[in-house]
This record gives sequence, structure tokens and C-alpha cells, in this order.
Amino acid sequence: MKRYLKLLGVFAKYSLMSVLEYRINFVAGVTVELGWMLIKLFYVAIVYKAGVSIGILTPDHILLFIGTYVLMTGIYMLYYNNFTSLPGMVQRGDLDLYLVKPVSLQFYVSMRHLDFPMFLTNVVAGTVMIVIGWRLAGLPVGAVQIGGFLFFLVCGCLLTYSLFLLPYLISFWTVSVGGIGDITAALWDFNNMPSMIYGKWMQRIGTFILPVFVITNFPGLFVMGELSVGMAVWGIAAPVLFFVISRMLWKKALRNYSSASS
Repeated sequence: MKRYLKLLGVFAKYSLMSVLEYRINFVAGVTVELGWMLIKLFYVAIVYKAGVSIGILTPDHILLFIGTYVLMTGIYMLYYNNFTSLPGMVQRGDLDLYLVKPVSLQFYVSMRHLDFPMFLTNVVAGTVMIVIGWRLAGLPVGAVQIGGFLFFLVCGCLLTYSLFLLPYLISFWTVSVGGIGDITAALWDFNNMPSMIYGKWMQRIGTFILPVFVITNFPGLFVMGELSVGMAVWGIAAPVLFFVISRMLWKKALRNYSSASS
């Protein structure tokens, strides 16, 4: 673990050096992301203007959930481009260059480049929204609440990585996966509002089959005291389960890989 954390630090260092080589690129990236952030803030404005509660959720609670979504988006975008570049690496045989590295190929390929402009913008904005929503909703602030919130955020990070890596592994078997990015983006956007706005069947699918709601809903539900013991257990088990599935499928996909020289 210490070795991989050190290697991740090296990736972060060189990714930051690369983006700051031409600082206008860094500024442009942050500016573009701020534009998208304004669009996301329209959701918040509409919620507060309507002043409508959804079940037990007031507009302040919804702000907390949206903030969690924005924060998790920043963390996901940190390594997202590595996922989208995987199909091209498979088609061109670029994986040949990484197979000989004395580290986990999955780790190397999925974490070699980190996108800091998108990460910083979303994480800062999401954190501010979480703090404001938490305070306005009058939710308790204690070691248990903060610790539980952070714990389920970490679980959500692992689940995000595992769940959204799976579609891109199809590239090991098919020639083109052009629509994968659009599908995963649409799936991720289901998280921009609390799961309670959807019908029961959609909530069940998004919680147990394609558990995107586990990623951004469970931290807020825990703080509100609305996360049952059974759902809390699932919030811990789902990331582990999908990580094991993604790891097994990665190994199977790698066995199916034909290098450029074969």
C-alpha cells in the first residue's frame, strides 16, 4: 500500500506539472468547469425558488445532497480521462508499453493521469454547498455524524471507481465503444438530485442493481439519521462487491487482450 500511495503521489506531481506547463490551460480548464458549475447551481436556485419539500427533504437537505454530488463528481473527474482513453489503448496496442511495468496494470492505467482543474473546482464548490446545506438544515454536527459522512464518502469513491470502470472493459471484446461515455455520463447524472424524487422501482434499481444512489445519497441519509442498519451494511458491502467484480473482469479482459505484436 505504501508503495502505491507513493506512486500515486508521483502521478499527481507530474500531472500537475503537465497542466501548469502552460498555465493558460489550467485557467481555461477551471473556467470551463466553473461554467458547468453555474449550470448545476441552477438546480439549487430552482429548488429554493419553488420551496417545495420532497418527503422528509427540505430545500436545505437537497442542497446537502447536491453538494455531495458535486464533490463526488470532482473526485470522479480526477481520473475519468483514464477510463475514456482505455478503449483507444486497447485498439492501438498501447497496453504493450504498460504490461512490462512492475506494478499493477489496472492501477497504472486507471490512475496515471489526474485532472486537477476539474477536481479542484468541483471539490471546493461541493464542500461549500455541503457545509451550507448541513448548517441551514440544522443537522447535528458531531464526531459520529462527521465520521460517518466521511466514511460513506470513501465507500462512494470506491464504488464509483469500480462501477464506472466496468463499461469500459467492454473495449477488450469489441472494436468500438463510442456510446459508452454517453451512457455512463447519463447514469452518473441520476445522482444530481436525491433518489427520493424517483419512483420506488427506479430507487431499487439505482440502489441495488446499478447502485449509483449509494454513492451520493448514503452520506447525507446517515447524517439525517435516515439510513437503516440494513442499508448501511449495503453501503459498505456494495463497494467491496463491485470492486471484486471489476477486478475479476479486468483480469478476464486482460487475458482476452491481443497485443500489437501478436
